[in-house]
Amino acid sequence: MKPVRRDFLLELPKPELHCHLDGSLRIDTILDLAKTDKIDLPSTDRDELIKAVTVQGRVKNLEEYIDKFKITLAVLQTPEALKRAAFELAQDASSENVRHLEVRYSPILHQDRGMTPMESLDAVISGLRLAENEFNISTGVIVCGIRNFSIDTSIQLAELAIAYKYRGVIGYDLAGTEENFPAKDHLEAFYLIRNNNVNVTLHAGEAYGPASIHQAIHYCGANRIGHGTRLREDGDLMNYINDHRICLELCLTSNLQTGSIDKINNHPIRFYHDYGIRVTLNTDNRLISGVTLVDEYMLAHKTFNFNMLDFKDFIIAGFKSAFLEHRERTKLIKEVAHQIDDYLEVGSHKY
Repeated sequence: MKPVRRDFLLELPKPELHCHLDGSLRIDTILDLAKTDKIDLPSTDRDELIKAVTVQGRVKNLEEYIDKFKITLAVLQTPEALKRAAFELAQDASSENVRHLEVRYSPILHQDRGMTPMESLDAVISGLRLAENEFNISTGVIVCGIRNFSIDTSIQLAELAIAYKYRGVIGYDLAGTEENFPAKDHLEAFYLIRNNNVNVTLHAGEAYGPASIHQAIHYCGANRIGHGTRLREDGDLMNYINDHRICLELCLTSNLQTGSIDKINNHPIRFYHDYGIRVTLNTDNRLISGVTLVDEYMLAHKTFNFNMLDFKDFIIAGFKSAFLEHRERTKLIKEVAHQIDDYLEVGSHKY
């Protein structure tokens, strides 16, 4: 078996299915936007701002992690800012040879200066389309509902996602504080989403137990689960997810930072993979967690001794579970399978 090399992982075509726009800005862009729009920041010193917005070690809980978004959201309140942030995120992902990027965010959080959710979504899609024209990457937007917001807000966002289904939106999510804000409270929004054939992924099993994952699947019809670190606590549910090939969008670094796991060696990724569950690696928030996608792969290798065949499984699982048309998924899967096989010199394998 050939060794895992960072340079080869960098060259390898990869998907990223769980990446938040408002958690993945460039630090210099925050400084620039704040200056342009006259927004107060905790510091205008670059190094100090990095300390303020990027998790240093760990936080007390998920809520403290989410609190860091106040800084990034403050500078994302104009169409120009959102368009730039979306373009740069796709550019950064493309520099790692991410071939398909699914960008999630909630338009409802970008109205402080009067921007409408439609204007917000148009700006993000425009930035992503510009990146697609310039770089070798496909993109799509996942609209996020917020758990601790009202059902009326979730319905509004669901209607927005449906209206933009063929204009750049590829899915709907429910994010935010998990404990005490059950997904089933937003059932009406998911009824709309599912009945209009829109893909669903939910944050679940990150800060709360497998009951949260159960609701995401059986109440809300989730096609994928964001995080799902606590799934292993319910063997029957885990078997259901495995049997139905429901993909887990795993984010090692952020799971450690938020306390979803107590130490990196205890992350269930190795257990899930060995059990046969479909898993992918993702950054979650490139800026706030201070990671790149290749960083996540290397962390998985160093911690759990995953090899290139394992990473082939992760990558192909990601493309299989991407909210892409079947033909495009098949094309990407064949391309990456051949490229890895050429590297490993193990011959072709049918998928």
